[in-house]
Amino acid sequence: MLMKHGMNSQIAFFNCAKTCILASSSVFRRQQFLIRSLGSSIDHQTHSRDMQALRSFEIDSESVIRAITPALDPRRHKGQAGNIAVIGGCREYTGAPYFAAISALKIGADLSHVFCTKDAAPVIKSYSPELIVHPVLEESYNVREEYKGSILSKVLAEVDKWMERFDCLVVGPGLGRDPFLLDCVSEIMRHARQSNIPIVIDGDGLFLVTNNIDLVSGYALAVLTPNVNEYKRLVQKVLKSEVNDVDAPQELRSLAKQIGGVTILRKGNSDLISDGETVKSVSIYGSPRRCGGQGDILSGSVAVFLSWARQFVLAADPNSNLSYLNPTVLGCIAGSAILRKAASLAFSNKKRSTVTGDIIECLGGSLEDICPAS
Repeated sequence: MLMKHGMNSQIAFFNCAKTCILASSSVFRRQQFLIRSLGSSIDHQTHSRDMQALRSFEIDSESVIRAITPALDPRRHKGQAGNIAVIGGCREYTGAPYFAAISALKIGADLSHVFCTKDAAPVIKSYSPELIVHPVLEESYNVREEYKGSILSKVLAEVDKWMERFDCLVVGPGLGRDPFLLDCVSEIMRHARQSNIPIVIDGDGLFLVTNNIDLVSGYALAVLTPNVNEYKRLVQKVLKSEVNDVDAPQELRSLAKQIGGVTILRKGNSDLISDGETVKSVSIYGSPRRCGGQGDILSGSVAVFLSWARQFVLAADPNSNLSYLNPTVLGCIAGSAILRKAASLAFSNKKRSTVTGDIIECLGGSLEDICPAS
């Protein structure tokens, strides 16, 4: 038995050594490279088929931008080109609401507001004097239980004073997940619905909405802009299933319809957009640099283009090629395209060092290339 055990150990040792030698050999490495290459080829073929399928939903986004962007007219007054409000910004997150609000201005909105917590306000104010910053939101740590009702009423009263002036709200950038803060924002969203004001929802606003679908259910002027993980949670919550990438357009249409005709911009290699009726795709090449903050640029951009699209649809010739489209869909198409174009331009200049501020600085030039001001 002892000899048998010793021989087995020797055989195991030599087999192990053989495997190690084989693993280090050039033959083995070439075999592994071939296997990986074949796998990559299959993945690439699948990706190519998916991209080809999405092209059937592709729309001429530059034509959309040219159609809905208003001319610069000296007879117009301040506010007519867009008055946007961002609801977000807390102790931990001050960059996101700034990115969304300043992007709205860089696209061409006349006025851009940020409603944030008192702690966030001085920081956001310091980023730019262009923004109108309202330090009205409160977090739980700063509010005693017995005063929550009265403080909530005070927050709503402060926001309501401005509400009728806004063309669109952006809810979520830098919002955080404090329970009392989310309660305040839920009420602000309800008041916006009552005033028929469009709402673009991103970041922690999507966390709030996913757990309270009734906040947007049936509201055709709501736009959700989920990334891959946020979209996955929405699908699980609403459709009670996992994400189906094989038939992504149909799934997106079903999701938007199930929530009652909201518009969803599913961010990805190609941005997919649906209001439950139509599906459109934007596949303009953007940037391989995935710095944080690009979603905030998108939400601010969509807010401006959405407000312009509403004006366009109201005044459009019924025979226009675009008049049949929902203004929320038009706003998403334009916002997606302009971000991608700006990101591409910024990356061509800065390469790996590209950050969100570089992309924001390219928004104006990107719009000018498509739709010259004069």
